[in-house]
Amino acid sequence: MRTPTGWQAAGPTALRRASLERRDLRPDDIAVRVDYCGVCHTDLHALDAYDQHAEAPLVPGHEFTGVVTGTGPEVTAFSVGDHVAVGNIVDSCGVCAMCEAGQENFCHSFPTLTYGGTDRQDGSATLGGYSREYVVRDAFAYPLPSGLDPAAAAPLMCAGVTVWEPLRALGVGPGSRVAVAGLGGLGHLAVKMAVALGATTTVISRTRDKRDDARKLGAHDLIASTDTEQMAAALDTFDVVIDTISAPHDLAPYLKLVAVDGTLSLLGYLGPITVEAMDLLIGRKKLSSAGSGGRPATAEMLQSCADNSIAADVEVLPSSQVDTALDRLRRNDVRYRFVLDMSDLD
Repeated sequence: MRTPTGWQAAGPTALRRASLERRDLRPDDIAVRVDYCGVCHTDLHALDAYDQHAEAPLVPGHEFTGVVTGTGPEVTAFSVGDHVAVGNIVDSCGVCAMCEAGQENFCHSFPTLTYGGTDRQDGSATLGGYSREYVVRDAFAYPLPSGLDPAAAAPLMCAGVTVWEPLRALGVGPGSRVAVAGLGGLGHLAVKMAVALGATTTVISRTRDKRDDARKLGAHDLIASTDTEQMAAALDTFDVVIDTISAPHDLAPYLKLVAVDGTLSLLGYLGPITVEAMDLLIGRKKLSSAGSGGRPATAEMLQSCADNSIAADVEVLPSSQVDTALDRLRRNDVRYRFVLDMSDLD
């Protein structure tokens, strides 16, 4: 058993430094020294729902980069010293139709999550990347392309691939008209990726206060969702609307912006929604959703980001300030992603 140090939930609003238990390396495992781990809204939701009397500990963190420090005897794709990235999926059944299609994120028996999941071999709870070390199957680790800053690349492994898959699945490319609703951790990466794919890209935000930020990210324009004249002028305009708004909201105004045969892709809020059929009927509009990404798409996303110099805009904090990062994230006080530097766990 391996015993790295990490940050374990001590309740819904705090974490404590603790010695964790990682499995010894299996034949197809690698050990990763975690250098940088992103802080995701999912971490907040997991902490809010955590029962401190639960049998299994909670260690958040599912988007991280680091260096290989050990390999199992069957590992051929990685060597000690390689820079790698790991996302929010660390295993799947490997045999269902989705897994065979390279969509492990839709595994019929549900993918094994980086934390809060159940190991498929020994039944233990998976513990996340708020830790100095992680042990993972080699198939679910990815080479980190040279040229990508490891701190700024960490959020690509969750937020990045979450927006990349629908952009690619919906055929976004030169000539596409894309709108991104919400300019946060997901939204700012959606803007950068849509622009890199060649789309004319617009940000939709509550006010025009973020116009300069949107332009710096590469967006061509910004529409204020509270400006009825602007919203009316954009009726039936966009081939794809990427909705990254994390709170419950009315989808009707955003569906009205979708062009004939276009799609509203709902990524930020995954709870119950209400949709008027007429909002879809008029214009043959489509409503879709997506989450995370399969192995091929994740590898493609990383290479595209390296080729186009895309990374998250991050604020890096020592991991000892994790509670500060989580508190500020609750208040949306970040542009656009917190990343924890795990070196202070040595």
